[in-house]
Amino acid sequence: FARQTEWSLQVMTQRALDAEKNVEKMKQEMFLLQEELESSKVENESLRVGQTTNLGAVKNNIDVALQNLNKIITGANWYIRQLTDGVESLHFVAEVLQSTGKISEVEAKKD
Repeated sequence: FARQTEWSLQVMTQRALDAEKNVEKMKQEMFLLQEELESSKVENESLRVGQTTNLGAVKNNIDVALQNLNKIITGANWYIRQLTDGVESLHFVAEVLQSTGKISEVEAKKD
C-alpha cells in the first residue's frame, strides 16, 4: 500500500511538474502574443498615419495639377483671343483690298 501511495505521489508530482512546464510555456506564448499584438497596433497606427499622409500628398498633387490646368486654360484663352483678333484683322485687310480693287476697276473704266 505504501508503494502504491508512493508511486501515486510520484505520478502526481510528475503531473504537477508537467503542468508547471505547460504553464511556463503558455506564459511565454502569451507574452509573445502580447508583443505581437502591440507590434500590430503600432503598425496599424503607422498605416493609418501613412494613409492620411498619402491622402494629403494626393490632394497636394491634385491641387498642383489644377493650378497648372488653370494656367493652361488661361493661356489657351489668350491665344484664342489673339487668333480671333488676327482673323478680324485679316477680314479687314481683305475688305480694304476688295475696295481697292473696285476703286481700281472704276478708275480703269473712266480712262
